[in-house]
Amino acid sequence: MTAAAAENRSDTPDGTPAGGRTGGRVRRGGRWIERWDPEDEGFWRETGERVARRNLVLSVFSEHIGFSVWSLWSVMVLFMGPEYGIDPAGKFFLVAMPTLVGGVLRVPYTFAVARFGGRNWTVISAVTLLVPTAVAAVVLEPGTSYTTFLLVAALAGVGGGNFASSMTNINAFYPLRKKGWALGLNAGGGNIGVPVVQLLGLLVIGTAGAAHPRIVLAVYVPLIVLAAVLAALFMDNLAPVTNDTGAARDAAREPHTWVMSLLYIGTFGSFIGYSFAFGLVLQNQFARTPLQAASLTFIGPLLGSLVRPVGGRLADRFGGARITLVTFAAMGLATGVVIHASGVRSLPVFLVGFIALFVLSGLGNGSTYKMIPGIFQAQALRRGLTGEAAAVYGRRLSGAAMGLIGAVGALGGLAINLAFRQSFLVAGSGTPAFVSFLVCYVVCGVVTWGVYLRPAVRGRRAAQVAEGADEAGAGAAVDGERGPVYAEV
Repeated sequence: MTAAAAENRSDTPDGTPAGGRTGGRVRRGGRWIERWDPEDEGFWRETGERVARRNLVLSVFSEHIGFSVWSLWSVMVLFMGPEYGIDPAGKFFLVAMPTLVGGVLRVPYTFAVARFGGRNWTVISAVTLLVPTAVAAVVLEPGTSYTTFLLVAALAGVGGGNFASSMTNINAFYPLRKKGWALGLNAGGGNIGVPVVQLLGLLVIGTAGAAHPRIVLAVYVPLIVLAAVLAALFMDNLAPVTNDTGAARDAAREPHTWVMSLLYIGTFGSFIGYSFAFGLVLQNQFARTPLQAASLTFIGPLLGSLVRPVGGRLADRFGGARITLVTFAAMGLATGVVIHASGVRSLPVFLVGFIALFVLSGLGNGSTYKMIPGIFQAQALRRGLTGEAAAVYGRRLSGAAMGLIGAVGALGGLAINLAFRQSFLVAGSGTPAFVSFLVCYVVCGVVTWGVYLRPAVRGRRAAQVAEGADEAGAGAAVDGERGPVYAEV
């Protein structure tokens, strides 16, 4: 049977008929794949790559819509003029609510993939996006209480949870040697949902006016339905991906999980926090109108989303730790430019520095997420595991860690919006907030170097994790007492 025939006959790359057996296990039907071994180059070349690519494309689309819904209120606040009676500090807190809820939901969403199947959960999570969209359409008008707005904005946090389940699902489909590009493409395509909804908001404000936010919401209802239908028809569930509560405990006990959480706060936390706050900063610090602010807010998130796969690709080639360190150093410089521009009130210089922060955070998003599976694959080899055992160990812990790291990183976006809120309340500008962000980037850079790149840490073991090759390359190499040498992180 050809690879194509196998896929068409049973929805499984190995050709198991629906209801048949694979490896002694009864297949559950409904687009479940029982055998999945992407590290096997023959399997990957014959059928695995095609199946993984199809799931990646549909995952990107669904996650894209999720990001748009998650960042919906960064656009809705631009429609909320003086008649709504909400001051700048209140608006910063309003856009922070989806960030908080989305960050918390990333943990259960991570484990939902194994519990329900990647395809099944994509359908469920997509349909769930109808709730915050429809409810917002009902309440979005002057006279609605601020508490109601907070609760409805919090509902949009379900869109943030989609990222965790999508990344966990795609992580299982791809071999280690291709995870940087695949995860970067998946996340970058999803991240583009932020500038897309902001561009739509600009279009509505520029044509229909600021009194018609419901047009934005009406556009997304059919897109949400389309994402759910496409996932149901063409995506797959991977039976080998199972939940392991022990993996969550092991990942939580692993110091690298929390180190990477800090680094992800600096990269993704910056991206999502700035995406939500950009328009409000322009309105309040540089007195831009809603239309003027909307005409600029999409640029940074768009560029940051587009370069995220580039960050993953660079990490594949040069090592994620190296790219991450360079990124944090450059983010520190860009923040210095923003602080200077804020002091002299130069909008052009401010835009250059702020957009550079978006681009750099996008690169860092790709490189840090690439580090995660590489770290745990390295841990497997250090424990003496090889072959499929090493791959299973790496997928087990990296999948669990991704949920925790993604959740903590998203909460970094909450911290950014709360910092802006306090900064404008106390100083009337965002400068004090940017100073605190600069300190954060310095700390993240020092941690990256100290844990993953410093030549002599505990007999260079941490450096080995940062510098090694994948198992297919030099994973079996041993350097004296320092253990295996790796280049994937």
